[in-house]
Amino acid sequence: MKNNTEIKQQLLESCETFIEKRLLNVQHNIAEVQDALTSETKSTAGDKHETGRAMLQLEREKFGVQLSEVNLVKQALSKINVLKHSNTVCLGSAVITDVSNYFIAISAGEIIIDNIKYFAIAPNTPIGQLLLSKKAGEKIKFRNQDFEIIKVI
Repeated sequence: MKNNTEIKQQLLESCETFIEKRLLNVQHNIAEVQDALTSETKSTAGDKHETGRAMLQLEREKFGVQLSEVNLVKQALSKINVLKHSNTVCLGSAVITDVSNYFIAISAGEIIIDNIKYFAIAPNTPIGQLLLSKKAGEKIKFRNQDFEIIKVI
């Protein structure tokens, strides 16, 4: 069985892998749109061509926004220090409750370590906000369900 630091390190690495995949996906989409824009040649139906180019430009802008968001999330992840231990829930904490387990970092979904399920959540999510600054033994209520924090690692 892993120690607390190893568990948090593995959780962080899973989040980093998740965000790298998202980054590659967005970059791939941007490259595809860019290729489509450069290969688009002026056809005899001018209005149709201009509409197609405008749609591609909108797609490129949308992916540009996604790229910015991914970079912000990546930046937030880089601030997590798994060696730091706190008795209160903060960014980088793994929180064990009687219902579910959480890793306060980014919204990356379910992560399984040593057959234990954790949910990677951002601190600004509703459950993340409820957990922040809480300690072991404290209770929270989320979606009509009571949770007790067993341990903060």
